[in-house]
Amino acid sequence: MLRLQYAAISDVGRVRKDNQDSGYAGPWLLTVCDGVGGAARGDIASGTAVQQLRRLDERPEVATPDDLLGLVSGALHRAHDRIGELVDEDPSLNGTSTTATVALFDGDRIAIGHVGDSRAYLLRHGELSQLTRDHTFVQSLIDEGRITEDDARVHPHRNLILKALDGMHETEPDLFVLDLLAGDRLLLCSDGASGVLDDTRLATILSEGTPDYAAVELVRASLDAGSSDNVTCVVAEVVSDDTPVLDADGEELAPQLVGAAAELRRRPGRALGAGLFRGHRSGDTGELEAVPADLPADVPFAIPADPIDPEAARYAPRPPARFAWLRRVLALAVLVGLVWISTAAAWSWSQRQYYVGEQDGVVVIFRGISADLPGVSLSEPYETTNVVVERLPTVQQRRLEDGMGGGTLDSARDTVRNLAGKMAPTETTVSTQTSSSSAGTAASAGRAG
Repeated sequence: MLRLQYAAISDVGRVRKDNQDSGYAGPWLLTVCDGVGGAARGDIASGTAVQQLRRLDERPEVATPDDLLGLVSGALHRAHDRIGELVDEDPSLNGTSTTATVALFDGDRIAIGHVGDSRAYLLRHGELSQLTRDHTFVQSLIDEGRITEDDARVHPHRNLILKALDGMHETEPDLFVLDLLAGDRLLLCSDGASGVLDDTRLATILSEGTPDYAAVELVRASLDAGSSDNVTCVVAEVVSDDTPVLDADGEELAPQLVGAAAELRRRPGRALGAGLFRGHRSGDTGELEAVPADLPADVPFAIPADPIDPEAARYAPRPPARFAWLRRVLALAVLVGLVWISTAAAWSWSQRQYYVGEQDGVVVIFRGISADLPGVSLSEPYETTNVVVERLPTVQQRRLEDGMGGGTLDSARDTVRNLAGKMAPTETTVSTQTSSSSAGTAASAGRAG
């Protein structure tokens, strides 16, 4: 049986005004969430997600790794659903989302769930391994071999993420299980740290001192390296069961909630960890005061004083759309309307068409087209003629079976007249002519005698 000695810290950094990161560390659960959305309040998304995930912080009563992964997956989906409920209640939050990296501990192993670009690392025997894979645009370029890890750190689209918990678009998290050893150290952090510190620097700091010391130094080093984002680090060391897990005061270590999640209950006010290191480097905060200047009168356009926050455009796939069911209903109604209009137009056109066919042994002019759909007739008799089909040549009879002379009513009537001219005489007429001929022959013979 193993235990976790843990520490969590979150800082707003030297540039941003609000902390949109949230973190939690407890005896059974570690998690970091990085809110996305800028004006759409990413702090609410990350804080809501952590508040949902922290409910896992109890010893899992499960038997298999799959059961452990099921707990993590279920918690992530509940966090996703809760964010969606908040957006439904407050449309101004439309567009908010959060990354999530969570590790659930059962005494021997951890189950990790991951969405977005927050990261989980393992330090074992002095070697650092990145456990999670970023769901980002630049990571896809790395996977394709188009850029390197170093290129990704300075790529103009390095902050563009492809997956997040947003309450709208279902996102399947990456899930896996890892066995732990006494002496292992775990790091979960937002991209405010991993984006500016390379693996060598991370490993060096992570291996030093207590988890609390390592967490503080990781945040300080990230800010010194020029991070312009919020920075959140959760560090845990795996210790044996007989090792006491105590805080700095010698008390039993309590769970730690940091960042926006800790601030949700206390708004309005500054986020927890806001400016822990703002006094560093002689008070340099990284923020510049506005410089007054008079623009010439002939400047053709105004220069925006507050450009778009990259955080507001960080989530790549598409803006979340509320009332998706209504959109689907409207789309279906439009589709049905188009089908109905097309069908009506086709039917109207067909009723202006005429062709010549056969019915009950006589030639008939039909209105419509010479075709049928299952259960639907596309034509009907319009005029019946006295042209007998049996008296027509065989070729014409066969053509009548498929319909002749499709087009206008006048062209159909012309076809009937042509057929009437080809109609053979009846047998009665032929007999009469033959009898008359015989009588004439007999009369001639009499006169000759």
